[in-house]
Amino acid sequence: MIRPKVPVNPLPTGLVTPLVEPTATVEPHAGPAPVCGCSQTPVPGQPASRVLPAVRLTPAGLVAAVAGGAGLVLVVGAVLVSMLLAVAITGASVAVCAVVLRSLINGQHHR
Repeated sequence: MIRPKVPVNPLPTGLVTPLVEPTATVEPHAGPAPVCGCSQTPVPGQPASRVLPAVRLTPAGLVAAVAGGAGLVLVVGAVLVSMLLAVAITGASVAVCAVVLRSLINGQHHR
């Protein structure tokens, strides 16, 4: 079987000592039992769980949020439509140029 090699840390003196894992055991903290059932306890002076207040919008805030969202949708839509229009105009102009060049080239061959 393949056996893993133990890493070593070379010292400046030339002596090589194997890396030793700490064997100390972790003792659980004495204190109140945690709410979640895990082995950690909260730091003293801080609440165990902090409840955040719900977001409450006033009617004016709600109207402002809706107006801002609608404005954003209109701006993004206008940008996308203008980009699509630019692509369409470019494609049409390239097609017109191709037809004109084809006509000029065919006109030279008939003379």
